[in-house]
Amino acid sequence: MQRRVSTELVRKRLRESPAVALVGPRQSGKTTLARALGGAYFDAEIEEDRLRLDLAWPRLVAGRRLVVIDEAQSWPDLFPRLRAAIDADRTRRGRFLLLGSISPALMRHVTESLAGRLALVELTPFLLDEVGPAHLERLWTCGGFPDGGVLAGGGFPRWQIDYLTLLAQRDLPLWGLPARAPLTLRLLRMLAQVHGQQWNASEIGASLGLSYHTVDAYLDVLAGAFLVRRLLPWHGNARKRLVKRPKVYLRDSGLVHALLGARSPDDVVVLPRAGATWEGFAIEQILGCLAARGVDCEPSYLRTSDGYEVDLVVDAGGARWAFEFKLTSAPSLGDFARLRRAAEICGATRRVLVSRVPRPAWSQDEWSCDLPSALRRLRQELARRAQP
Repeated sequence: MQRRVSTELVRKRLRESPAVALVGPRQSGKTTLARALGGAYFDAEIEEDRLRLDLAWPRLVAGRRLVVIDEAQSWPDLFPRLRAAIDADRTRRGRFLLLGSISPALMRHVTESLAGRLALVELTPFLLDEVGPAHLERLWTCGGFPDGGVLAGGGFPRWQIDYLTLLAQRDLPLWGLPARAPLTLRLLRMLAQVHGQQWNASEIGASLGLSYHTVDAYLDVLAGAFLVRRLLPWHGNARKRLVKRPKVYLRDSGLVHALLGARSPDDVVVLPRAGATWEGFAIEQILGCLAARGVDCEPSYLRTSDGYEVDLVVDAGGARWAFEFKLTSAPSLGDFARLRRAAEICGATRRVLVSRVPRPAWSQDEWSCDLPSALRRLRQELARRAQP
């Protein structure tokens, strides 16, 4: 099995909590990771597994074996039983591992029945930390889904298109997006076209013949299914006027490239949206690195009315980080000067210009480097801060 960075975090949370919910998009590897941990496995979407779990429930609750329940949000009656079992012995840890593909449905049951009893871990598709820097181009092109072509074979882009089509036909309607599949796929293609731009629901709605309220509701479902990231604008005390609309990204670069019609790495680099897909890819790598290590942060971006911008602002490891992403191998002094000025506006103490530069350059608080180097230095900073 391919190494997953989140495995240690799941184990740690199981040592600390009676139950853990491992959430993430479909086909991201949740089931594979959970099976590697051992325990009794049940799929709540399969009636036969529900019956097996129901019959074995008294024995499983009394035993010491980890109980793994896949697609837990599809069986609402399960959650009161989990609460009763946990409350009967609150000192026991690591009893239940729940897997879920859509956050709102699962979180609704969690808040109603398991608040204070369950820890959350998000599993993303494969990260650069997991496949290695040698596979950077393939990971950016194909995205991180295990079957999407990043590991081996030629799944891209057919796998990505089939994946989105099946979600639009079956899963998304069940999860609260009532549109017919052709309309959902049109919306996804439009999201690929505005990937990395400020969200304008009225404009998208007009193109689809929908109200902006409806489009916003659809986006909520896509975000809850881990397909879309809404990056909120940084709100702080600043003398300059700040842009206040969120930016929207499709979270997996392979899905973006497939929707934009790319068929190979050569197609990707000449896409009109190549800079934006690189930016979104790098953002997901940074945030995935933090999430896999249990670092909670509220990511945002900064843009002022006079053009100063930071692509990603995060508070992590006792510092505020300002990241700017450029699809170039020759960033300029002007690029860093603008980053430095924008970072001052939001009070960032770490300034990182991530590009495709072949030779990284460092000072204590400022870096100009490629993405693998940025991730490596970020991991080192987090490890250093975690030391007693």
